[in-house]
Amino acid sequence: MSTAASLAPGSGVGVPGQVLGLSAGAGCGEPSGAGMVRQESLQAPGVAAAEPGGDEQGQGAAGEVRVSRRRWAVLLLFSSYSLCNAFQWIQYGSINNVFMRFYGVSAFAIDWLSMSYMLTYIPLLFPVAWLLDKRGLRLIALTGSALNALGAWVKLGSLRPHLFPVTVLGQVICSLAQVFILGMPSYIASVWFGSREVSTACSIAVFGNQLGIALGFLVPPVLVPNVEDVEKLAYHISIMFFMTAGVATALFILVVIVFKEKPPYPPSQAQALIQSRPTVEYSYVQSILRLLRNANFVLLMVTYGLNTGCFYSLSTLLNRMVIHHYPGKEVNAGRIGLTIVLSGMAGALLSGLWLDRTKTYKQTTLVVYIMSLVGMIVYTFTLSLGHLWVVFVTAGVLGFFMTGYLPLGFEFAAELTYPESEGTSSGLLNVSAQIFGIAFTISQGQIMDHYGTKAGNLFLCSFLLLGTIMTAFIKADLQRQQANAENECTVSNSPSIPVAPLLLAQDNPQPSSLLGMGLALSELQL
Repeated sequence: MSTAASLAPGSGVGVPGQVLGLSAGAGCGEPSGAGMVRQESLQAPGVAAAEPGGDEQGQGAAGEVRVSRRRWAVLLLFSSYSLCNAFQWIQYGSINNVFMRFYGVSAFAIDWLSMSYMLTYIPLLFPVAWLLDKRGLRLIALTGSALNALGAWVKLGSLRPHLFPVTVLGQVICSLAQVFILGMPSYIASVWFGSREVSTACSIAVFGNQLGIALGFLVPPVLVPNVEDVEKLAYHISIMFFMTAGVATALFILVVIVFKEKPPYPPSQAQALIQSRPTVEYSYVQSILRLLRNANFVLLMVTYGLNTGCFYSLSTLLNRMVIHHYPGKEVNAGRIGLTIVLSGMAGALLSGLWLDRTKTYKQTTLVVYIMSLVGMIVYTFTLSLGHLWVVFVTAGVLGFFMTGYLPLGFEFAAELTYPESEGTSSGLLNVSAQIFGIAFTISQGQIMDHYGTKAGNLFLCSFLLLGTIMTAFIKADLQRQQANAENECTVSNSPSIPVAPLLLAQDNPQPSSLLGMGLALSELQL
């Protein structure tokens, strides 16, 4: 979100719920009086820490930097309604055969219930980003959680076999909610968390969505057994829909009560500087055009779409694959999906820790891509062996690398495109993923219907091979790392220069709005 502010001494930022002391002598050790904040110890190289109650070098222009105790409640609440929305994405696909029989529709029709999430994201990404920039985080959170609850209640009107259009309507409403949710993790982390917590907070926010997908594989097969009696089947489906609607409604009420636009004070120097920058004219169109002229980013955008599109297709069609080779094993099909997602969460976490330590973005991305291809090949040729435990193992290995690749793409994009807004780059990556996800899901589904599951999986393998080759041609032009190194060198060599004016001098006028799932919103590293 872009925030206008005057940098004149003693001025404040005119933002509802925002209190920034911008006077040159503002001390960071003063009590806030808010009852909800504590002081964050944060200093830049070459800048001495302030004594309690005294002045702090470099903080006068940026205001007080404190973190709010409310931040964990906001983060947990966001993760929870993100989880609920992700659960609703995959709840049909995880028991595809059951809903096919209940509604009397084709497998392709049920697949579209999952693909609706991908389809709605593409045209609505930029309007929602504009709304975030103009109206703020609280409105986005309220809209996302409200649509999520509304869609869940609409589905309760589809508990008869002839009411399939009603369940489609409910799913489309939930897919609209996803557009207000998918891109928020790094934005919430940056607005609410200090520089030493922002990566952890972002990971927790993302994990909420991944955990929702995992539960979407695990819970529906348990709540909705594949019984023959249609009335009993409708009863079991109603239990799942009622539970989902109840949880979604409770989360919406909590968002109304708990979710605030911003904490009373900025949680980090970088956020204070973003909030205090004067308004600048910014064109998303021009930013996108600049990104599309960046050959390395275009290569990454395509390879990210290929990998993530394969994951979307695999998740949507997993039930059909497993049931084809292991009839009556709906519960185990869900558990296999759970294994893929949970192992992928572990892979994403370890990948992030490895990148923080080594900064080897190109090498790590290429290795993970290669292992995703190897995992997909092994999964393809072991699925039909007749041993479920083998499928669990191979699916876990595949998920570790394929799902673990997701945050790597965003981090690598941020490095290649600095100083462009990370929200814009991550938004384009997500659009690529949705487009490839729709194309792969439709194509693989048709191939499976005509030529079998092995042919469908080999179809995905061919595109993972293409993505691996293209990844090898991406140059590791780590522009953000270079800028951070230059800033640190400048600050350490000029300790008398205040930090805030130094960072404000950077040529990075982009607003902090987030267009996509971006896992790291330009936290200026001091």
